[in-house]
Amino acid sequence: MTVLAAAPRKSHTVTVHGLAVCALAAIVFGLFVYVFAVGLSYYFLPLTDRPYHPLHRELRPSGPVGLGFGILSTILFAAIYVYPLRKKWAWLRSIGTTRHWLDFHIVMGLAAPLWVALHSAFKFGGLAGMAYWIMMAVVVSGIVGRYLYAQIPRSRRDAELSLADLQKMNAQLGEGLCGQELIAEEVWRPLAVPIRREEALKMNLGKALWLMLVLDVERPFQMAALRRQALSGGERVRTLGGLLASSHPDLERVVALTRRQSWLAAKICFLDRAGQIFKMWHVVHRPFSYAFLLLLAIHIGMAVWMGFL
Repeated sequence: MTVLAAAPRKSHTVTVHGLAVCALAAIVFGLFVYVFAVGLSYYFLPLTDRPYHPLHRELRPSGPVGLGFGILSTILFAAIYVYPLRKKWAWLRSIGTTRHWLDFHIVMGLAAPLWVALHSAFKFGGLAGMAYWIMMAVVVSGIVGRYLYAQIPRSRRDAELSLADLQKMNAQLGEGLCGQELIAEEVWRPLAVPIRREEALKMNLGKALWLMLVLDVERPFQMAALRRQALSGGERVRTLGGLLASSHPDLERVVALTRRQSWLAAKICFLDRAGQIFKMWHVVHRPFSYAFLLLLAIHIGMAVWMGFL
């Protein structure tokens, strides 16, 4: 019987980029929560009763505070559109990495609709309402795009890895798993190789995307089942049925290798399909983005023409 030893505590590296992203998220989302809490009684009133609320003059879309929310939203949108411009302007490409830019792009993309909602006082009618729902379509498609981006493995320099590179990495992980004796091969092998590449190539794009999502959702639970194979009853309770890491380094090494190989095997199988879906995603995401940008320009132009700005 294999004796499990206690694992040392893991150290997590804190980067300047990570702190900057967290700080930006804390500011934009924290301020939103504060403003929403202050104006809660106003935002939940029927439109006919709002003019009698003491905060109506400030929080209405044309009020000083409401206009400030609109200006902040516009600044966020301007920053969001810098990310696609980076692909066209060489001097921007020399600053940071694509992943770092994408992190800020995502934070601002999620925060902007919230501040637009405050600017509109949660009234989504007319041209502004149309622009808002187009913006929400952009946000949803952006979330899907971020998921698809993660399905295409990249190097530390953001270069897409080739199929040969991925297969080499996968073989090395397989050798590491075969060399351990803690978990039997018939237990970890089905988890490490969830699907064959030939099967994935025969699927239509919709089914391939759905199966990619299912495999990613199932993976933590599969690793929990693998972890339970070597844990006692008390340890299973402490790790919430294997969902949390145990205190045994040998076991956690096997789980980490299996998780990594399962993830890599799925990426190998769906490499071509993910690339095709990602190209199709651009066809959907860009028109929504440009349509929203046009409506935003019209909205700002009308506000200036009517004297609100």
